[in-house]
Amino acid sequence: MKKSVVVLLVITMLIQGLLFAAGTQEGAAEPVKKTVINFPTAATTGAVYPLGSAMANLWNTKLDNVRASAQASAGGIANLNMIADGEAQLGVAVTSIMYESFNGIGAFEGRPNPNLRVMIGLYANPNQVVVTQNSNINSLADLAGKRFASGAPGSTTEVETSLHLKTSGVNYPDGLRVQYVGFTEAIDLMRNKQLDGAWIMAGIPNAAVTEMLSTAGGKLLSLDMDLIKKLQQAYPWYGAYTIPAGTYPGQTTDVLTSAIKITVCTDARVDADVIYDMTKAFWENFEELKATQAPLKQVNPKEAVKDLAGLPLHEGAARYYKEIGLL
Repeated sequence: MKKSVVVLLVITMLIQGLLFAAGTQEGAAEPVKKTVINFPTAATTGAVYPLGSAMANLWNTKLDNVRASAQASAGGIANLNMIADGEAQLGVAVTSIMYESFNGIGAFEGRPNPNLRVMIGLYANPNQVVVTQNSNINSLADLAGKRFASGAPGSTTEVETSLHLKTSGVNYPDGLRVQYVGFTEAIDLMRNKQLDGAWIMAGIPNAAVTEMLSTAGGKLLSLDMDLIKKLQQAYPWYGAYTIPAGTYPGQTTDVLTSAIKITVCTDARVDADVIYDMTKAFWENFEELKATQAPLKQVNPKEAVKDLAGLPLHEGAARYYKEIGLL
């Protein structure tokens, strides 16, 4: 009798143990699969890399299905090459070189990337043309024969100078006295009256432009709307942009110029639900990000899908923009 009781107790304990183990397994939540997001941005010395790092941190904090990592990089062209090669899932780039990458032209000649997509339209990067007050330069056409800093050879600034002056009818570079120097050198040359003007492409207000206007006798040159429309016909990534009066010392009137939008771009093959979640998390926490990231102060959320050079939005991002009425 005792032996039977002992056996019964053992069997009961075994059954309870098995039921407990089964219940534990059924109740255990399966680990969420995380999508790895490599996110090249720009050099660590500028404002884009810290912005990218803050965005990656936001996604890692708010989303349990993403592991994002912002990386320093050589900039837009390098980022787009990494996306095309599958080495990155996100990147920062302006719409001009995105257009070239998507269509396989320019720097991407023969290497189109039809999978390139826009995720977030950030802010416009305006062209800012500073000339000296006593140079008698009132339009881009007046730069013919003048001493002008167009930026380092092959730089974005130099490319912008070339496109705008050629569209204005100025023979660039032979039709003027070009100095291939950057912002800092241009300030000193203008102060020493060795330069009539310089081209700067950067967000506003820009420290170099402030210096040129306040200490080197400079003024901002306004572009003609007809010129901007002519540029848009040939280069669909351009948008018209107004630098409001009072942005810089002594700037008493609005200045019209051209601008190119900076975006967060991605690959069509990245899961649509993941891109939807990331896009939504960015905009729903935009004010929090803007408080610490100066470039976002230039962003108008209502213009997130404007001036994108006709480039396609990612399916997941488009879903979110439709939900909030932007599409």
